[in-house]
Amino acid sequence: MAENKRILVCAGTGCASSGAHKIIDVLQEEIVRQGIQDSVSVVPTGCHGFCEQGPTLIIEPQQTLYTQVKAEDIPEIVANDLMEGKLVERLLYIDPLTQKPATTFANSNFFAKQMRFVLKNCGFIDPEKIQDYIDNDGYKGLANALKMSPDEVVEEVKKAGLRGRGGAGFPTGLKWGFCRNSPGNKKYVICNADEGDPGAFMDRGVLEGDPHSVIEGMLIGAYAIGADEGYVYCRAEYPLAIKHMEIAIAQAEEAGYLGDNILNSGFNFRLRIRAGAGAFVCGEETALMASIEGRRGMPNVRPPFPAQSGLWGKPTNINNVETWSSVPHILKNGADWYTQYGTEKSKGTKIFALTGKINNTGLVEVPMGTTLRDILFDIGGGIQNGKAFKAVQIGGPSGGCLPDSMLDLQVDYDTLTKAGAMVGSGGLVVMDETTCMVDIARFFLDFSQKESCGKCTPCREGNKRMWDILDRITKGEGKLEDLDTLENLALVIKETSLCGLGQNSPNPVLATLKYFRNEFEAHILDHKCPAHVCTALLTYSIDEEKCKGCGLCAKNCPVGCITGEKKEPHKIDASACIKCGTCLEKCKFDAVIRL
Repeated sequence: MAENKRILVCAGTGCASSGAHKIIDVLQEEIVRQGIQDSVSVVPTGCHGFCEQGPTLIIEPQQTLYTQVKAEDIPEIVANDLMEGKLVERLLYIDPLTQKPATTFANSNFFAKQMRFVLKNCGFIDPEKIQDYIDNDGYKGLANALKMSPDEVVEEVKKAGLRGRGGAGFPTGLKWGFCRNSPGNKKYVICNADEGDPGAFMDRGVLEGDPHSVIEGMLIGAYAIGADEGYVYCRAEYPLAIKHMEIAIAQAEEAGYLGDNILNSGFNFRLRIRAGAGAFVCGEETALMASIEGRRGMPNVRPPFPAQSGLWGKPTNINNVETWSSVPHILKNGADWYTQYGTEKSKGTKIFALTGKINNTGLVEVPMGTTLRDILFDIGGGIQNGKAFKAVQIGGPSGGCLPDSMLDLQVDYDTLTKAGAMVGSGGLVVMDETTCMVDIARFFLDFSQKESCGKCTPCREGNKRMWDILDRITKGEGKLEDLDTLENLALVIKETSLCGLGQNSPNPVLATLKYFRNEFEAHILDHKCPAHVCTALLTYSIDEEKCKGCGLCAKNCPVGCITGEKKEPHKIDASACIKCGTCLEKCKFDAVIRL
């Protein structure tokens, strides 16, 4: 072992839940036992992003990537890789499409086809050490900003074309300009880290893995706007993200990046954390500010907008985690550099959380304009178990489900909006042929109507009414006129709801009606669920020619509705069957038929 090595162990929430801390402990013990502690260091990092394959570790400088590592694998890794330079091949990632092993982080399709700017440090630095961030060009963007006037900083962000990554995609520089030009000697900046979309964990990944990038972005924004105080509003379900932010704030204060006269510039700024109780509606700006103030998180009518009268009635600028983390790159490298990436109207990169029926779940960052096909099949590795792709829900519960005919659609704000979806915060939930689109529409609407604050009638009553209709359809009790009712209700709710939750909650219903209307009609006209998901529409029977009379189905039936003699064909009493599917799972001869 001639060169020093670093072992980067993912200790983000996902890998921590799978034993990452035990792996770190065993690694340190084994390294000491082998006497190589002077040449090998173990670095607990934030999320590597490869959640499907966790726990993961990367050995530098070779960038060897090991996946699904267990504590008992560590002696073999130390003895072979660290001591003798031999790969532990059984722990290498196998690409699901090529079936070839990826020996390094860089040559795995999952990472090689990304463009990681915001995620650049995640998985490669210790998030609890400010020096790691500084050694990777941290706070250079702030230093550059402080050499410019606040107006010049605002113009640079405008020129870069950065749009808010929290969902709506409003131009960030324009938003900053409104707040800067609002009268008042007291202003606030807020980081919206209230990430509540099902299947989304982008903000968590950045806060856990690179908290100083958020702080630096907020510092730059505060300087540009004229704010001296800020808040990070993070849901309490993210304890590790909050812990790392608390550590980072304390370190930044000690190093002189937070507090008074920052970098001898005369600029003062203080930052606090507020933990939210997990209400999805608090992702809306006015509800979020109400929560910070100690009031119930409910949205207010706008105008006035937060830039005019926000937190405690003062001009306030709110951006989400990914937006703030993008800002240091722009001020460090310049707007011209940033505009090289993305599309004409959607610049830069975007982080997506890949989840659902896909081989490679995790966090991916790609240039705006990348197609859904490239994300799902090149980076995501395609659909699990060789199933056919059916749809992708993009933009969280307020987004839309897009079919396979739209896989070559570019992912950017305007293109997706025209298609009936939205970039949103970046959730990508992948569905295969076994997914029922009526049930999916009901699932996301169920989430939205339960998370409604109840303040406005269209959202409170309209979404419940739509859910009732969808529930009836999944039970085979729907009527064709229900589809027109759903569309009319959805449009009214979109046009009359008070905030973005209500305005966008019908999107999954409208998109599924648009692209998967045939499934709704099958439920209504044929009383069949094509995906065999809706329990009320299923029937189970036994093929007498295939049945061997083994009795496994009868033994495991929870209600005893299967009868038959040993070695004779069995039968299912349809009137007693609860349609649990146990018989289908247990039959070894494919004799159980589900229709």
